[in-house]
Amino acid sequence: MSLFRKFFSYINPASEEEKESEFSNSSTEKTIPIDELFTFNFKKNGGKFLYCENRDEVKEQFENILEENDWFESEVMCYDTELFGLLDDNKLTYNKPNNPKFLLSSCENLIADEGSIMFSSKQIKQHKPNELPASIIVFAKTSQIISTKSDGLSAIKKKYERDYPTNITTIKYFEKAKEEDFTQYGSTAKNLYLLLLEDL
Repeated sequence: MSLFRKFFSYINPASEEEKESEFSNSSTEKTIPIDELFTFNFKKNGGKFLYCENRDEVKEQFENILEENDWFESEVMCYDTELFGLLDDNKLTYNKPNNPKFLLSSCENLIADEGSIMFSSKQIKQHKPNELPASIIVFAKTSQIISTKSDGLSAIKKKYERDYPTNITTIKYFEKAKEEDFTQYGSTAKNLYLLLLEDL
């Protein structure tokens, strides 16, 4: 059984509370695996996590999201040519959409210590987060999980030696704050699904 399968198997409310206190202890944060830290923080931020063991599961989970939201035959924002096949299979329009229902995108990295997703101009062109659709489906791989934003910037430098991307940004909040939260000031909450493919 994979680590993610174990981590996301059914948890009763008592053990969920125990896990929360375990993760909120800053000294523990240094000892837990970064994949567990990312998934905990991502879900705490309101993200919807869908673990996939292979490409067939990615396709199946993507179709489940479309069905859940009634997004079949909709317009979609997508700049990633590798993801066009998923859209074509489901009769989704992505060529110059006027009113896209959601963004389908890959990402640069998944940031464990804050449960955020790092994008660049390679995925979202020059759009600011508030200019993107309210709903986002992100396709990523487990090898993209890294510890901190600074690690993410280092990984981008290493990945793009010459054609360095611009508009590097992270999206962290995936639901509106239930109460006034000054830490969310100026940020835009997104309805975000993460399709995470096991590649390690």
